[in-house]
Amino acid sequence: MRLSVLQEKLAKGLSIVSRAVENRPTLPVLGNVLLATEDARLRLSATNLELSITTWIGAKVEREGAITLPSRTLVDLVNNLSNERVDLTLDPATQTVNVRCGATTSNIKGIEAAEFPVIPLGGDADVAVPGRIFKEMINQTVFAAAKEDNRPILTGVYMQFDGNVMTMAAADGYRLAVRTTEIEQHFARPVDMVVPARALSEIGRIIGDEDEVVTITLPTDRAIVLFHMKQTDVATQLLEGKFPDFSAIIPRSYVTSTVMYTSDLLAACKRAEIFARDSAFSATILVKPAAGPGEPGAVRIAGRSAERGDNEGLLDASVEGEALNISFNIRYLIEVLNVINDDQVVFESNGPANPGVIRPKDRDDFVHVIMPMSLNR
Repeated sequence: MRLSVLQEKLAKGLSIVSRAVENRPTLPVLGNVLLATEDARLRLSATNLELSITTWIGAKVEREGAITLPSRTLVDLVNNLSNERVDLTLDPATQTVNVRCGATTSNIKGIEAAEFPVIPLGGDADVAVPGRIFKEMINQTVFAAAKEDNRPILTGVYMQFDGNVMTMAAADGYRLAVRTTEIEQHFARPVDMVVPARALSEIGRIIGDEDEVVTITLPTDRAIVLFHMKQTDVATQLLEGKFPDFSAIIPRSYVTSTVMYTSDLLAACKRAEIFARDSAFSATILVKPAAGPGEPGAVRIAGRSAERGDNEGLLDASVEGEALNISFNIRYLIEVLNVINDDQVVFESNGPANPGVIRPKDRDDFVHVIMPMSLNR
């Protein structure tokens, strides 16, 4: 194998695929990145056997070949090379790659490509989603997936294709995020799966151009789903088990409905969070309806610390219904507000012992449900 690539492109490609490499791989070859020539391109692949990422970069190939090289060594070296052409030459006898860039020469010992696991590639696309929309759907759901694997199914994001609607949902037992969008494809019968949140997070990072389209190859005989982007493929194993019926969790009515500006509410929550840290991030939201016709309602957000003090923020709001005094984990509110790009949000509740609902004011494709915290905490 002998080829030349630009340092900038090689560094970017390695930054994409190396995120699939485990810090402590079970097999030495799983700590490596596969480099393989394909026509006038270099294919970079990495896997932890559950998640696989492959990306292609342009290259001048003089001699075909393939090799796997230690991920950390290769990434650190390439990131510290000058921004010019990088020449890679493989010595098949020693499985060593000579890396030459400007006045710098390095030799990296690798493991032959035959020992690298087979990476799922190709497949006909079953669904196509604009990259911008898919990235937004990922951002608005993955943060609500469980971080601990006490219930492994909740560490994933539920995806369903029904008719011409695609739904993504994530829950961790304390909150639920649901996002929908219309797709061009039509499914006569619902198709669903649970994709690891980590895999979707990586896809969200990879999606680039505004006009990029993400195509999805749904699983067949193997429980693997493939996501195809412009120059990158991500394959991941699906999670086994049944995702909870989240539709029953979403309240269908409310006794208090409040409209606020997203940026104002987010800023008030961030200030309250500074003091709520000492009380398990519990902050209080007090909603007060308008005192009379033509007057605004008000929302007071308070975070308190017995040792450090307190903070209260007062926001003008449009309030319908009853007054409300409720407590939430303020971090959960901050995380959902961070992914709502709309100017205004609606907060709805059926009382302090019931879940609260956050959604954009002028859209019905995203809803977030948060369980309240005890007022006694």
